[in-house]
Amino acid sequence: MIQLDFLAVLTEWPALLRGAAFTLGLSAVAALLGLGLGVACGWARSNGPRWLASGVSAYVELIRNTPFIVQLFFIFFGLPSLGIKLTPEVASVIAMVVNLGAYAAEIVRAGIDNTPRGQVEAARSLALSELQVFTRVVLPPALGRVWPALVSQIVIVMLGSAVCGQISAQELSYAANLIQSRNFRAFEAYIVATAVYLALSVLVRWLLNWAGPRFVFGRLPAAGR
Repeated sequence: MIQLDFLAVLTEWPALLRGAAFTLGLSAVAALLGLGLGVACGWARSNGPRWLASGVSAYVELIRNTPFIVQLFFIFFGLPSLGIKLTPEVASVIAMVVNLGAYAAEIVRAGIDNTPRGQVEAARSLALSELQVFTRVVLPPALGRVWPALVSQIVIVMLGSAVCGQISAQELSYAANLIQSRNFRAFEAYIVATAVYLALSVLVRWLLNWAGPRFVFGRLPAAGR
């Protein structure tokens, strides 16, 4: 008969807490930088010169059609061959930003392309620069339209950070691996880790849905006044 001992895992709560905090930290940095990259790439694909749009398109297709773990391993294990040696934390952030930026680019581009042309032409008739038209007229409603999809993608990238433990980044899955190696309670350790990931996903989704209209697309128009 199988005897479960969750207490053996829960007594290791400091390691789980550190892992969860590390995962949230990675995800926060990746979300900020990845969304910025996604907005820039979305603009480039919709309004940039052809050479830039083609380059961004190649980047998006490369990232969207290769596994995240391969991208992570290339950055951490492959780049040192070129003399670029990164810590596990920096490599994890770069991989998450590059991954999120590619997916966010397509999401943001969809929002930009759905902007009514008359709205853009009206803004141009007011002698606004192209940058002002984009940041004041196009971007805020575009982000508002696609925000749920962006939130989902951020959560997906956060969950994908579990593989960063494979390069010794001390996130949540790394903590779960460490705990089960100490007490050999793999079933209980990964059940607890799953529950923590679920809680983090719900929390992050709620926070982003709350913050979006207040601090992101809800505030962008006012920034240019």
